[in-house]
Amino acid sequence: MNNLDLTMDLTPVQRDILTALINIYRVEGRAVKGEEIAELIDRNPGTIRNQMQSLKALNLVEGVPGPKGGYRATGSAYEALNVEATGDVVTVPVLRNGVLMEGTTASEIIFNKVMHTQLCDGVIRIIGNIRDFNVGDEVEVGPTPVNKLYIRGTVRGRDDTMSRLIIHVDAMISVPKLAIKKIARRAVRIPPGASMQEAARIL
Repeated sequence: MNNLDLTMDLTPVQRDILTALINIYRVEGRAVKGEEIAELIDRNPGTIRNQMQSLKALNLVEGVPGPKGGYRATGSAYEALNVEATGDVVTVPVLRNGVLMEGTTASEIIFNKVMHTQLCDGVIRIIGNIRDFNVGDEVEVGPTPVNKLYIRGTVRGRDDTMSRLIIHVDAMISVPKLAIKKIARRAVRIPPGASMQEAARIL
């Protein structure tokens, strides 16, 4: 069974459980109890326990015994959700209507309609409870870790299966970590009495 098969076979509830499990684990660095997942995604703890049996059978979750035990996602779970399992974990803040969404981060941003003069839409993959967001909500994402990208927009749709928000981008700012000396150039001076031909030559 490849990654695509896993993605297609997972139900929305199973995807919610896995994303919540991964998100809590990344923040806490420990095994996660079913009750914690149930609280985060607003589900009955019994439902979580039942689904965990199916996820174990798919080799997406493993149980951790003991008083501090619980559940942990396997490498296959990260692959099924297209989430990086290794490397430094950085939380990309997500705000909904001006309020920071605790336990939620953006893992992927894709832009489309960038050639239209009036429109710029995007898709944001969310790790956390995607159902906290509704059409019409104003969302703010960022800054991202590398290029310090900040996006503000309005939710136009929601894909619960893939944990994605479809947004209309209202504002976008990027402030790269680049030394001024690498991009600064000496100012060009054109004398006030210069002709157009002289100005063109100088430029």
